[in-house]
This record gives sequence, C-alpha cells and structure tokens, in this order.
Amino acid sequence: MIRITDTIIKNQPNFWNNCIFHPTDAVEDSWGKRILDRIAKDKSIHTVRVYAMFEDIVYDDGEGNIAFDFRTSDTRLDYLVDSGFDILIAYGMLPKICVENPDVQSAVANGKTRYKGKMLYTSRPTERGHEIWEQTCYEYTKHIVERYGIETVSKWHLHCYNEPDIPGFFLADLPSDSVDPSTVYERAKEYCKLYKGFVNGILKVSDKLRIGGPSLGGKLNFLDYFLKYVKEENLRLDYIALHNYAGVHTKNCDKKGFNVDDWLEEHYRRFEVIKANGFENTELVYDEWGMAMAGFYDVAKCPHYQKRDTEVFSAYYAKLIYELINRNIDISMLMICLSGQHEMVTDFSGFRNFFTLNFIAKPIYSAYVLGSKLYRGLLGYECENKDICVVPTKSDDGKYSILMTYCVDGFSEDALMQEQEIVFDEDIIGKKVRIWCIDKNNNNPYRMYERMGKPEMTDEIIKVLKAEGNIKPISEFVIDGRIRLEFSANATYLVEVM
Repeated sequence: MIRITDTIIKNQPNFWNNCIFHPTDAVEDSWGKRILDRIAKDKSIHTVRVYAMFEDIVYDDGEGNIAFDFRTSDTRLDYLVDSGFDILIAYGMLPKICVENPDVQSAVANGKTRYKGKMLYTSRPTERGHEIWEQTCYEYTKHIVERYGIETVSKWHLHCYNEPDIPGFFLADLPSDSVDPSTVYERAKEYCKLYKGFVNGILKVSDKLRIGGPSLGGKLNFLDYFLKYVKEENLRLDYIALHNYAGVHTKNCDKKGFNVDDWLEEHYRRFEVIKANGFENTELVYDEWGMAMAGFYDVAKCPHYQKRDTEVFSAYYAKLIYELINRNIDISMLMICLSGQHEMVTDFSGFRNFFTLNFIAKPIYSAYVLGSKLYRGLLGYECENKDICVVPTKSDDGKYSILMTYCVDGFSEDALMQEQEIVFDEDIIGKKVRIWCIDKNNNNPYRMYERMGKPEMTDEIIKVLKAEGNIKPISEFVIDGRIRLEFSANATYLVEVM
C-alpha cells in the first residue's frame, strides 16, 4: 500500500525540468527548432543551456583589430527567448585569435569534426589572448543586456567555459592527467586566468548578473584548485557548475551498469571538496547529467546504451528526482545533456536525447513531461515497498500529482510484478483521477518496435511509433473506490487527482 498524507512537508521548487541543447548551432536549423518547439509547447523544459560559441563571433578585421559579429548568436538566443525559455550560457569556446597554436584542435564528437564541420581551438591562450577573452566577455555581455534587457538577463545563468579539466576541451596538446598527473593543475592554472577575465568582463557591464564556473567534467583536484583560487582572489562565484554521469562510460559499462547510487556517490565526492573550501552554501547547478557519459556514442560503441531508448532511462530519471529530494540535496537545476542529436543515422540507436531520427519521442522525454506536472507542495507518504520511489505533491488549489517508479538495483528487468493500492488521507471520492504510465507496454516506442520484430522503417511504422511516443493517460475516471496499480520492472506512473 502507498499512503499519501495531506500534510505538506515543504515547498519543493522544480529543479529537474531543464536541459542542455546540443549542438547549440542546431537552434538555427529546422530539426533543432522542431525539438525546441515541442518542448516549449509541452512546457517540459524551463531552462536551456547553450554555448556562446565565441568562435562564431570574434574575428580579426584584417588590420589587427578585434571585431565582433553577433548576428548568428542573436538568431539562436532570439529563438530561445521567443520560445519562453530561461537560458544558461556557457561562455566559450576560445576564438582562434586567442590561442598560441590554432592547429591544436578538437572535435569532442563521434566524427572527425563537430556539427557543421567546426572544431574547437584548445591551445593555451596567449597573453594578448587573455586580454581578448576579457574584452569578449565584456562585449558579449554588454550586447545581450542591451538586446534582451537587464531584467531578463539577470534571471539567466552565465558561466565560464565548458569542462576545462578535460583535454578535449582545453589544452588538448597536453597529455591527460592519467598519463601525467601534473597536467590537471596546469589546466586549472590556465582556466583560473580565463575565469578571472570572465568575471572582470561581466562585472564591467552589471553586478546584477549571475555568474559561475567551472562546468567541471569531473576532476576533483581541478575543482579544489579552482575554489581555492576564487577564495584567494576574492572573485564572484554565484553558483558552482558541475557535470555528473555516475562514472559510467563505454569501457566500464559492462561492469558498472546503471545505478542512481553511483550518481549520488559522485555528487558526495564533489560536495566534500566544495564544503572543504567553504562553498557549501553556494548555489549548485548540474548543468549536464546522464546515466552514462559519451552522449555522442551509440549502441555500436556500447550495446548497453540501448537502455537510453527504453523505460530504464525514464525510471532512472524519476528515481534520481526522488533521491535528491529525499536526501535533501540542494541543487537549483539538473540539466540533461541532449548530445548525439546530430549523430543519428537510424532510429533507436541509443543516443542520449529526447527524440529519435524520425522525431519519435522516447520514454525519457515522456518522463520529463510527467515531471513537469508535479506541484510545489511536497507531501508526506508511507510505502511498504522500498523499491518504489514516491514523489507526492499538491497544488495550492488542492490538486494532487504523484510521481512513482519501481526499480531494483541495476534497473534489472527481472524484478517481480508488484500490485499496489494508492490511498489518501483526504476523502477523494467523486474526484477525477488521471493515470499516466511508462513501462514496457505503455508510451514506449522502442518496446513496440521490438514486438513488431524490428522491421525496416516505413512511413506507416513511423506514424504508429510516433503515436506511441506521444504520451497520453492510460486511464481517466471518477473515483468511487480504490486506486490499484500494477508495477512491472522500471515502470513509472504519474497519478493526478483533479
């Protein structure tokens, strides 16, 4: 039995309906706009993270002067603002004219280049490059404040660079710290110069803006160095940006599998460093998350990534929300990284995104739609089954919305079916109930495709699978008795009492 009390424990802000849209320059394209239009219509995402892409903005005018062209950036941000999103902007990447060696480049993608044939300049900045960087941060910030207004931009999050602790993004000409441990400190030292220029450039525009870093890939000694530097230099750090993929990647996926406990352990390790440096009360943003890294790798690289197409990913997301709330882990935003979107050549290829090649919604997207329906009033509850995670909420006008997921360790598909009765302390007889479900048989296009025998895609099959992916309630009724639900392995339910 699952008992829902009528006692509001606390107001719980929604931190879980946010994303990083990748690649940023897909905002210019019809397929990228189609995704953004859908999530805006469904109200499934509140804040979208994008890159400033300074490499598209900053150039030498041919006479040795630094010039700026904001038109492409304006196209992207205009679309996001007009769609109603709040925005997190990662200031980067390094313009070509900033670096010592423009031949040192990185793709950080499955292919030989990034989207549209672009590359990252990852060499060490020159002395003049640091001056250009600070000037760029100032000019870009000044431009977006003038264009969108300080009232709007002050609601956004601005942070310095992306994963500067990872060779693929910064100082790619240096070996990994796994080969030479000292290089992590060299990267940290160089990044801190960028962060100081970033802070100085932004604060010349306004002290009302929300600024942070380092958008950490995962190197804790890098984080420690950065936080010590910020404290010593007395620099503004309004929030700390981190990434967390539970330490799961293609090489260890067979051994580790998928487990929310791994994600939480990674968090606690990061927070120990944060607390040790006296930043435990600083806002914390996970501006990238997933149940495994390498979002641009598919099932050809790791067969286990097929679970990104199934009910396992939606159950993982629901359980992660539950655990973060239940453990009182205070984060302001959790942002799923929608990478691999431009790498797809087939449907159900195991990339870390919301929609397949033919725009079939995956269970993870349906889970985001359900998560967006939760209210701020977090209720108490009792549940006799420890493997069922319950997030019960209530609106100011008395509506209930309860998110539940059933999963055992490792999200095993062999977990036994569980039948549960949902009871309320409040008398709900005569009220309308709506039940949503994501499991192997409901709102799950990949499982339907499996049952079809994985045929060659046709227009008719795509139409049927799209309809399956467009989440809808499995039942609606006026309550005249009890509510009973059958939980199969990794099933996720949302129960609404209207």
